[in-house]
Amino acid sequence: MRPIRLSEPEPEPPGGATPEIFAAGGGAAVVRRAVVIGNGCAGAESQCFGLLRALGLADRFTLYRAIRPTGGINKWLHFLPFSFRKTLDQFHRRVFSDTRFAALVKGNKFVQYPVRNCQSFGLSSVLEADTQKMVTMVCDTFEKEGPALVVACGRDTISYASSIRCLAPDSVFVIQIQHPRFHLDRFDLVVTPRHDYYAFTAKGQQEVPRLLRRWITPQEPPGPNVVLTAGALHQADSAALRSAAADWHAELTPLPKPLVVVNIGGPTRNCKYDVDLAKQLVNSLHNVLKTCGSVRISFSRRTPQKVSDLILKEFSTHPKIYIWDGEGPNPHLGHLAWADAFIITADSISMLSEACSTGKPVYVIGAEHCRWKFSDFHNRLHERRAVRPFTGLEDMSDSWSYPPLNDAADVAARVREALAQRGWRLG
Repeated sequence: MRPIRLSEPEPEPPGGATPEIFAAGGGAAVVRRAVVIGNGCAGAESQCFGLLRALGLADRFTLYRAIRPTGGINKWLHFLPFSFRKTLDQFHRRVFSDTRFAALVKGNKFVQYPVRNCQSFGLSSVLEADTQKMVTMVCDTFEKEGPALVVACGRDTISYASSIRCLAPDSVFVIQIQHPRFHLDRFDLVVTPRHDYYAFTAKGQQEVPRLLRRWITPQEPPGPNVVLTAGALHQADSAALRSAAADWHAELTPLPKPLVVVNIGGPTRNCKYDVDLAKQLVNSLHNVLKTCGSVRISFSRRTPQKVSDLILKEFSTHPKIYIWDGEGPNPHLGHLAWADAFIITADSISMLSEACSTGKPVYVIGAEHCRWKFSDFHNRLHERRAVRPFTGLEDMSDSWSYPPLNDAADVAARVREALAQRGWRLG
């Protein structure tokens, strides 16, 4: 009888240890790092960081930026696709680096075309987005570091995120925040507000002529890899607010209660208004001041000068009111932590999303100026009883609550489920 030979056991890894990326996971790859692709816009990048905080990766990421070319002819090319603009920008850089050619066009408006260092942002840890470099980094470090979570937000980041997934599908899990308009199958997950699908509602279809529907984004209902949120993701989670409460304790605790925080944004394409809304806000604030202990007002980067000037002229010397002048530490997180109520202009989805995550009273001014999906966003907040219109007839000492928005945590749960389906887990 032929003797039975038992197969030799597989050799153990050096040192007898399990490879690091499979340690304690039953063979599951462990995701311990992230790649963030931003567009330089604080609102967009904050959504990426907010998701990473919810996933426990807030201190383990590399930030790349898709840097939009500026200067020269670029101010007239904003409508072109980002990748084409980058190619054109590089062409102009090469052309105008030739001093002989530059001499020929001296006096022409293009001679002042600026050539800047795209990596110079005052942050040494921010790298310029380059698809091949990002793919090489992820793949070369895969054996030691394991797979990477790629999180991108904004139109300019779409091509980078989809290309990375195409070139390194086994090494990355790609999440695109904000609707990429088409080819959703090029991403592992797409995270987008529910109001982006307003065109599919009965009311939305009534508002859009049939001939124009094919041009409305998105083109089809959300698929299984689309995660819908109530508002925008952000970093103002409970841990951040606890830290802010401690940081701003000395300044904000002594203020008379109720403390009302007023956040003023600026008009947008879907929420147009002018200085008349500022005048309405001034009148309404005067009416409720008797029920306020103290008021703190902040402007955003988008606030028109004529709006801020009107507010400053009216309230800069009022004893109950403090207006942040933009100097020193930004009190925004401190306001979220310590405010008893908020008054917010309707144009800012991010400010409303942050305030509604606190469960505190939120009053909105200017919602009647919003249209299309912005209007749908406000209607959904009203349905959740998270906001009320600011009329100037309120008693600001009244306290009311609602289930707080918790979009980042909800999305993080979906990410963990999707990773588990692939056989990966966060570590």
